[in-house]
Amino acid sequence: MESFPFKTFGVFALGLIIGLILVANKLPDHIATKYRKSSMSSDLKSRLTPIQYEVTQRNGTEPPFKNEFWDNHREGIYVDIISGKPLFSSKDKFDSGCGWPSFTKPVDAKEVEEKADMSHMMVRTEVRSATGQAHLGHVFPDGPADQGGLRYCINSASLRFIPKEDLVKEGFADLVKIFEQ
Repeated sequence: MESFPFKTFGVFALGLIIGLILVANKLPDHIATKYRKSSMSSDLKSRLTPIQYEVTQRNGTEPPFKNEFWDNHREGIYVDIISGKPLFSSKDKFDSGCGWPSFTKPVDAKEVEEKADMSHMMVRTEVRSATGQAHLGHVFPDGPADQGGLRYCINSASLRFIPKEDLVKEGFADLVKIFEQ
């Protein structure tokens, strides 16, 4: 009795899925233009540093341990470099040893979107800002168990830090309460 070649079929199916993803990311301009970010691509290029643009707009990654916030220990919030929306708080930041800022949770879960990322021959969960549609980093299930078990591993280049003492001046008076608990 011959058995169905599951291994061969599985490899074929995986190849087909990867192929479809690659094709979907390379749509002809007359189709893809309809779905591109409208905006301010040229404005962003002039407003952001090269690494900020590479990370947020091209899904890049900055070097570990050589980025602005990996060992920032000041109290404050981290906002989306594109939209200015609050994303993370220093209250939820921890040293994961990975070389990038790591957080256990976002300030507002509605401002952080998760998407499947199958680049680099891995399956990961990408994290993007909902309003700015900026690539932020990835979320992993290896964070502190007593705080939910998640590790949001975020590129500093996608963030702007606002110190606690500047929250009111910067228009984030409603977030001062985070630091009064």
